[in-house]
Amino acid sequence: MREVNEDASAYPGQRATGESIERGGGGLSVSDLLAKVMTAAAPRPTGSGTESGPGAGPTAGPTLDVDGLAVAVAATAGRYLPEGHLSPDSDFFDAGGTSVHAVELVAELERELGMEIALDDVFADARPRSLARRWLSSGGAPAVHSGTPAAPEPTATGATAAGATATPGALPLSAAGTRPALAPSALPVPSSRTPPAVATTPPAGSGDAPGSTARREDLDQILADLALADRLPWTGAPEPLPPRRILLTGATGFLGSHMLLDLLRHSDAHVYCLVRAADEEAATARLGQALKGYELPWSSEVRRRVTVLPGDIRHPRLGLSDDLWNTLAHELDSVVGVAAAVDFLRGYPSLRQSNVLGALTLAELAATGRPKPLHHISSIAVFNEVGITAMGEDDPLARVDRLVAGYDQTKWTAEVALRRARDHGLLVTAMRPGGIGGHTRTGAYNPQDLSSGLISAFGRFRTVPAFRYLNAAPVDWVSRVAVGVICEPDAWGYDYNLTGVPNTLDDVVQDMALGGMHVRVQDWDEWRTDALARLEADPVPELAFLTRVLRSPTALKLCEATLKGPAAHDDRTAALVEALGLGPAVRYDAQAQLRTFERLARDGLARLPHKDDQPYLWFSETTEGGVGPVGAPADTPCSMALTLSIASMYQLVKERRVDVSGELVCAAVHPEPLTVERGDVWIRPEEGIPEQHGLRHQLLRYRLELRDTDGGRWWLEGHKYARARRDVWRQTRALTVEIGRAGEPARLTGEVVVPADSYVRDQIDGIKVDPRLTSQEKRAAKLTWLAWFGLEVGRGLLGPFARVAADLLDLRRNPTLTEHNR
Repeated sequence: MREVNEDASAYPGQRATGESIERGGGGLSVSDLLAKVMTAAAPRPTGSGTESGPGAGPTAGPTLDVDGLAVAVAATAGRYLPEGHLSPDSDFFDAGGTSVHAVELVAELERELGMEIALDDVFADARPRSLARRWLSSGGAPAVHSGTPAAPEPTATGATAAGATATPGALPLSAAGTRPALAPSALPVPSSRTPPAVATTPPAGSGDAPGSTARREDLDQILADLALADRLPWTGAPEPLPPRRILLTGATGFLGSHMLLDLLRHSDAHVYCLVRAADEEAATARLGQALKGYELPWSSEVRRRVTVLPGDIRHPRLGLSDDLWNTLAHELDSVVGVAAAVDFLRGYPSLRQSNVLGALTLAELAATGRPKPLHHISSIAVFNEVGITAMGEDDPLARVDRLVAGYDQTKWTAEVALRRARDHGLLVTAMRPGGIGGHTRTGAYNPQDLSSGLISAFGRFRTVPAFRYLNAAPVDWVSRVAVGVICEPDAWGYDYNLTGVPNTLDDVVQDMALGGMHVRVQDWDEWRTDALARLEADPVPELAFLTRVLRSPTALKLCEATLKGPAAHDDRTAALVEALGLGPAVRYDAQAQLRTFERLARDGLARLPHKDDQPYLWFSETTEGGVGPVGAPADTPCSMALTLSIASMYQLVKERRVDVSGELVCAAVHPEPLTVERGDVWIRPEEGIPEQHGLRHQLLRYRLELRDTDGGRWWLEGHKYARARRDVWRQTRALTVEIGRAGEPARLTGEVVVPADSYVRDQIDGIKVDPRLTSQEKRAAKLTWLAWFGLEVGRGLLGPFARVAADLLDLRRNPTLTEHNR
């Protein structure tokens, strides 16, 4: 692909090879390509335009040409992409590469080209030309450049920025005198090889540390990208009316898909969804698949109010035709930007096309034609500076030179650039989610979200790193509040932190303990080392991305900033939520995460407590009584010595079930005691549904699988009932039982009772708790169990009395004279 301002005659052979690779052809292997770009170093005339490395001379070894090596790298990288090829100036990840592919690419480049490239370098800037240049400049081999000056760094579309000499502060005018689209191909994008006109001072203390050159290049690029906001069109104020026609990007993503459905549910708007795909049919299929994957409806009613537009936020004018762009510019009422590349391993150059230039393209659409508000989904990551003291909605953002992750830098740059766009009259709303947790009702979650990975690791390894706050909220709350902002004109133009109620370390530890997952708190370095060792010893494919994050120095700095950061404040958001009558933010605790954690476990990321685990809480129960053949007196002594236990409070809340072990002694069954192989007790199993016209309710149901010493198998079914009688105390202790051989009907029936003097001793004072808990946690566990169990039994006992009272007060059972005469 030919670049603007490039002298094509300077190296026609390389250009032909490069264009052949971009088309996916050429018939050359990587070794053939490498042979083409290897040149024997020989004495060269002074001023030949070719540079050699230090010490190069007549006997110097072979050298590599940057441009030719970039073509070879692109050919290798293309094997891992859906299209099968890659431009030397296109980003590997933007073209469809994944982090797994990046690992394979690093190994392939070393094997075939001898290029020893760190994985972090690929994540930082995955353009083949950048990889080639950095490897050569780091000593991989002396670089040989063509005699022409270096061309400006291209964008991901493969086209160099035009208009580099345009007057600052204004978009370059075309021959017709109209402003072209504010897109990457129409704006000056300074090259990392050629510093921009506006330079930046290196961060204090950066010195000449490894990577400082790349760091300065990123900061230079950020300054240049901020200046692009000054080239936006001037616009006026939009009409303060709820939007009727909305453009939404990111509708196939986790938050965007939920926002799409909330927009349809809570407004009358028609939504235009920009979806990355080759055509409308493929885009529609991709959107439907995404919604279904998050358990959201994709019905005819949804389709009726949605128009799917195949496009891409990384492309000029979103990849739309000029006619469609102009139509949207004059007909839309609102632009909502949710789409973003979320990857904590990639660097600023790799993410800027989606996260920065894409946001500016949406700003141009909002400012063109009919004035429209722009609602930008930013991130709390704009505060991710280690040591920052406040994260309020109007607090200063972090210093960009102290943000280490490319994702943080792009979100910061986009938000700051859009603040500058406000000076052009554009009405911009910035909404900053923190961690976006799973849906509180469906459990749908984002499997590649860092918070999902961390929560899974906490539960799987039973350890947590020490942190101050986790600023996270469930996706259903974040989505609903964001849509409330979009549909309320009085809310436009402000900044909102959609972070919910922060979780403290104590909150998380207590939540996990109640869930049967007693965790040990470690400092960050210890936790990271331990988690990595566990993941490497017993790999979990679903957590492979977390392994890569924990190995990345850059991502580690991001995690450190997140874990040590303050609580985010959302005063403006809370006031808006109250004014709109929406549900207030509540802590994203164990109960709110319940369904998500179940799905994480089902998908292999997390591990729920199991009955074979160390019990969370247990106590003894002894019963004595008698049984006899069905229909005969129960005159044969029968007793049980049982241990009742729970693996977690999750087990109670979700299943209302207690595990049972122990033995049964009954001569009518077998001369020797029988062992309980499996036992369960369900508490209020029928949820209080009355039996026999409301005369009694089930309090507990026992189901035991027994084995005698001869190998015979038996079953026992027992019930405790609540009746509207005075012997309430006995009702909680008496168990009606049936006993039979496995696969056969009951042979014996009778009743066993918990002795009154053992009830308090065993089932209250005798409660045992997991020894791994602290004294305070043990007390909390006992009180929680007793409160929960007491409440359930109390509700069960109250049911029959309430039914009797209702019957006594129901005058319709004895119709009055007036009713009778009707």
